[in-house]
Amino acid sequence: MPISTLRTAALSFVLSCIGFGPGLAAQDVTIDALYADLPFEMPRVEEPTFPDREVLITEFGAVGDGTTLNTQAIDDAIATVAQAGGGTVRIPRGMWLTGPISLRSNIRLHTDEGALVIFSEDKDLYPLVATSFEGLETYRNTSPINGRDLENIALTGRGVFDGSGDAWRPVKKDKMPPPQWKKLVESGGALRDDGKIWYPSEEYKRADSNVNFNVPNLTTREEFERVKDYLRPVMVSLISCQNVLLDGPTFQNSPAWNIHPLLCENVIIRNLQVRNPWYSQNGDGLDLESCQNVLIYQNTFDVGDDAICFKSGKDEDGRKRAVPTENVIVSHNTVYHGHGGFVVGSEMSGGVRNVKVAHCTFIGTDVGLRFKSTRGRGGVVENIWISDIDMVRIPTEAIRFNLFYGGNSPILEETQSAETEARDETLMPVTEETPSFRNIHMRDIRVTQSETAAQFQGLPEMNLQNVTLEDASFDTRRGITVIDGDGMTFRNIHLHQAEGPAFTFYNSKNAEVEEVQFAQEAEDWIRVLGPLSQDIRLKTKGDPSREKVNFGQGAGADALRWESK
Repeated sequence: MPISTLRTAALSFVLSCIGFGPGLAAQDVTIDALYADLPFEMPRVEEPTFPDREVLITEFGAVGDGTTLNTQAIDDAIATVAQAGGGTVRIPRGMWLTGPISLRSNIRLHTDEGALVIFSEDKDLYPLVATSFEGLETYRNTSPINGRDLENIALTGRGVFDGSGDAWRPVKKDKMPPPQWKKLVESGGALRDDGKIWYPSEEYKRADSNVNFNVPNLTTREEFERVKDYLRPVMVSLISCQNVLLDGPTFQNSPAWNIHPLLCENVIIRNLQVRNPWYSQNGDGLDLESCQNVLIYQNTFDVGDDAICFKSGKDEDGRKRAVPTENVIVSHNTVYHGHGGFVVGSEMSGGVRNVKVAHCTFIGTDVGLRFKSTRGRGGVVENIWISDIDMVRIPTEAIRFNLFYGGNSPILEETQSAETEARDETLMPVTEETPSFRNIHMRDIRVTQSETAAQFQGLPEMNLQNVTLEDASFDTRRGITVIDGDGMTFRNIHLHQAEGPAFTFYNSKNAEVEEVQFAQEAEDWIRVLGPLSQDIRLKTKGDPSREKVNFGQGAGADALRWESK
């Protein structure tokens, strides 16, 4: 086992012992506690209730031997209970091979501890359906667990749902050690001509060579049918559903995203273990899209892409839908591997607002708090309140805002280039296609053993507006950078960076830095750059060390004002 894995496991054990990680479930966070001191008005989310009626899938001929296909038996059980007025369909201990499971209103699908639901690798069992993926209207294969236009549904229990994602996903060579890569190649499938990507089939390879994007720019169903193998489904797809409860199971090894509620209302997601291999492309944990009134708490994520991600549609499709993700509480979650711990974007064209994130722990996550968008998206992200976050061993930025996001992983892969997300200083006109991030407040943030404290990057034509960071401590290699920010406030921060300045401001204005403990050995405390930088206020006790401030790239000395308290 690699040393890094051993360290992560050891730290996980320690954190669980003191109240973090999977051990959080034992704390029984109440819904009342989640609503305490909520900084915005939000309706109370109530759990769905079900009639006192229960059937076992074995009553309908299901066999838990891992080889018998139980699709029909499970569907018959769900249909029978639904027709009787609703209740519980129970999956007992065993290995249950099945095709897609389609939920119905007033159904709770409950898995006993020891129940393993394995979704078949036979892709003919998953017909194409019209849906949305990555914020765009498109066709995908039917999701292993799916429901549309339903009320009062639940997935509960301590069982495991396995999406057999390895049969669907491509794998990049640079994400596997050589022995594992060799074994994968020898298992079948096809290699890209340059040998750097393994595909699960020749059809997938042909599709990737011709359409080369997760959502192909095709028109007719017939065109999509010709690239069907390429259209990986999300594992759990819930569309336009009300009163939803996900409580207890493990969801793992999904073909693409793990859990995708879309246009849902009154949703509770708690006590889940959500896992994907770290090399799984698009292997997100939870993608909450255009949903209202949601509670997400006491979950653990260890995934291949973003962990807890909020979306609301992409570009014109998202603006046309015009349904934001709003009124959401995220609390007491733990994230291990993932591109981001808590993430907004990049498909946020319908907006995200009224969100509280608190009491979360990110351990070795690529980025902790991640906000991303780009020109052309449009949409407004506002009224986000984040508090009491612990982060350790973050290999990039603990906090990252990137309004020039081009699709790269936080840690660049062999096929990616930093130029994809290079900042463009061209001042573009502000239109409905201009994304806006504003009124975002962070406090009680603790970061250690990590690379960079924070990078805030807005757009020249639409700066990040009214972002606050207070009561925070950072023990990192690099400090805080602000690019194209307006109204940024930093208060009561202990910042100990190993190299470079504590703060760098570039073309930013109306910033306030107050009660910051700077590393005395640092060569620069504040670096002010860019001709548009102005009205940056540094409030300190006593006489400030003016030699610790530098100006460059067109910034004048009057861009920063010293105020002794």
